[in-house]
Amino acid sequence: MSLQSDINAFVVSVDLELYDTSIVNEGEETIYRVSVISKEIKDGKRAGVSLDSCVELTHMISPLLDVTPPVSGDYRLEVGSPGIERKITTINHFKLSLGEKVSILAQEKVKYRGVLKKVEGSKLFIEIEGTLNEVEFNDVVKAKTYFEW
Repeated sequence: MSLQSDINAFVVSVDLELYDTSIVNEGEETIYRVSVISKEIKDGKRAGVSLDSCVELTHMISPLLDVTPPVSGDYRLEVGSPGIERKITTINHFKLSLGEKVSILAQEKVKYRGVLKKVEGSKLFIEIEGTLNEVEFNDVVKAKTYFEW
């Protein structure tokens, strides 16, 4: 099994979903970031992830990384939510963002802002002012979820 699938097994065991893993450099520090989201939907919105769940996952994942380090050299493990406004870079990210407000920049500088209603194959369906718009995933240049304050 790969490191990603081993981490996913831990995430699923605490009833969360793995959103992404990444290696980021901030200043002199290397961070191995594990982003998780809740499976629970409340009032049409995805529930938050508790700090206790993140701490529990950190304790579960840390020994695995001692055996299979994600990078060579020193790094810090960070487990948390990707946030209410987050980048969407994969088709799976779109699937995990169903029902949320998304902002998409497609080829030809076409912009979409609305609610992601469904993902079918490589087609994304965004509802904008009552109209369902279809966007091909391969046409997406940049995408993120957003929150209206």
